[in-house]
Amino acid sequence: MFSFKCVYNSVCCSSSIEDISRRAQEMVEKINHSRTSDQKVMDSFEEKLLDKVREMCQQMKGHMYTVYEENSDEMQVKLQELSEVLESCTKLNSELLEATRALTHLREGLAISQKEP
Repeated sequence: MFSFKCVYNSVCCSSSIEDISRRAQEMVEKINHSRTSDQKVMDSFEEKLLDKVREMCQQMKGHMYTVYEENSDEMQVKLQELSEVLESCTKLNSELLEATRALTHLREGLAISQKEP
């Protein structure tokens, strides 16, 4: 009877070990499946996030170029005004030089006429 009991316990333990081993293998497979699923979710999230970032960057670039164009138009107007002012300054400077020469000749003429009595 003792040997029958040992055989029964041995078969029972062997069955339990196989059951535990099978369950452990199933758990490992389930974990691996979950990890694969997690990786797919993360890959999908990353791709969607990158798409959104690209989209936002394109919108920001579009806005930036619009602002550049608006500023460029304003700068063009200001540069044109500056050009006109500088042209006017150049003309006035020439007129002043001409007036200075005329006054110099007049002063020289007056000085000569005062010396000739």
